[in-house]
Amino acid sequence: MTKPDSKYRAPALDKGLDILELLASAHKPLSIVEISEGVGRSRGEIFRMLQVLEERDYIARTGGDGGYCITPRLFRLAMELPPVKSAIEAALPVMHRLAETTEQACHLVVPSRDQIVVIARADPPGEIALVVRIGHRRPMSQSISGHVLLAFQDEQLREHWLDIIASQEADLDRKKLMRQLTQVRSQGYACARSHVVDAVTDISAPVLQHGHAVCALTVPFIEQRASAQTQQRTIAALCQATAEISDILHYGTTTPKR
Repeated sequence: MTKPDSKYRAPALDKGLDILELLASAHKPLSIVEISEGVGRSRGEIFRMLQVLEERDYIARTGGDGGYCITPRLFRLAMELPPVKSAIEAALPVMHRLAETTEQACHLVVPSRDQIVVIARADPPGEIALVVRIGHRRPMSQSISGHVLLAFQDEQLREHWLDIIASQEADLDRKKLMRQLTQVRSQGYACARSHVVDAVTDISAPVLQHGHAVCALTVPFIEQRASAQTQQRTIAALCQATAEISDILHYGTTTPKR
């Protein structure tokens, strides 16, 4: 994990970062033995490091002598980064209006390597909605939000992301995915049946800066008999909302409404 040609070395920091990166990529809690093998260090070398990381709330044990997993602390720190914080502050008021207008929940996502991660959400006033928790992750290639983020990038960055995705997904049909991304970019949004929940249609549109998506705003649309809101009206409201957020990020204020 550590680059062998690093000019300056901080062994303790290297060990801590190696552990955090390993646990962040793991799909289940890891034992001390598994962590030791994963970072290529002896149990004695990492024992103190695990204790310190646990005390600082970066990692936690899953009950008693269970394995170690990463906590949301790093996620919370990342949420304080100026670009992320600015995007959330700009988006939340618009998201709440969108949720009220469409009677649907919505959530904001950003890219994280080959995945998307939810950084904000707004719930509708009604009792029925699909709410996605903040911090939720999903492979970029397997989510409508991810397709939007991929579609609205410059070619070089998109190819870089696709290379990362391909290294994680051996069965990825890259040509098929590219056709889908071309269609998304052409129509300005993505709309498809949910890969996870039946009877839900995911609708997503990009929040743009300089023509590139910095995040995607997504509505898990549920058709409700008692509501006058249709899928097409929701798409129109969503695209208006992302345009408004894009203007706020670009100009620092909303574009005056005519």
